[in-house]
Amino acid sequence: MTARVVVADDQSVVREGIVMLLGLLPGIEVVGSARDGEEAVALVAEVAPDVVLMDLRMPRCDGVEATRRIRAEYPNTQVVVLTTFAEDDSLFPALEAGARGYLTKDAGGDEIVRAIQAVLSGEAGLSPAVQRRLLERVTTAPAPAAPPAGEQQLPDGLTPREAEVLVLIAEGLSNPEIARKLHISQATVKSHINNLFAKTGVRDRAQAVRYAYVRGLAHPPGTSFT
Repeated sequence: MTARVVVADDQSVVREGIVMLLGLLPGIEVVGSARDGEEAVALVAEVAPDVVLMDLRMPRCDGVEATRRIRAEYPNTQVVVLTTFAEDDSLFPALEAGARGYLTKDAGGDEIVRAIQAVLSGEAGLSPAVQRRLLERVTTAPAPAAPPAGEQQLPDGLTPREAEVLVLIAEGLSNPEIARKLHISQATVKSHINNLFAKTGVRDRAQAVRYAYVRGLAHPPGTSFT
């Protein structure tokens, strides 16, 4: 069986190099390439590939959001992340968005083929380094505390980190300030903002602040509570 693959990467040299490499591998047919997440989603709608090899840090629509949209709208297409670093701030959001594989760009051709075959077989296509990181996360993470009685879940499917970013936006912090406060990269901040904008339906920071106030996630300055 030949796997039909789309490559999404904003760097032309990298994208063309991956396409050339895949063209030499058995059982793979490259059916298109995209320069960002928006193009990737549109290309999936057009050519219905089996797999998208997805970079994460791209303009307009990053790889996490593109993955979420593809998995929601075109569930027959699997996503394998192919990115530079296996960082927690990108690894776990990508997997939560629906990526079934995660490789770093130093992966060889054989490793890419195995990952593609794995996700098409219903398995996870993870590099050994990513598997180790996941195992470390599972074995070192503290058991989650039970929520207080009556505590409501976050609205619109927001993750705790996305809600945290939203609160900081409501407090007037800029992206660099949020990145420093949370000890994450500005690219990760942008990814969280894109995700929470998509989930809540807001279009800009002003609407995001209003949403945070209306939903009780933040309170206007000067508001007192008893």
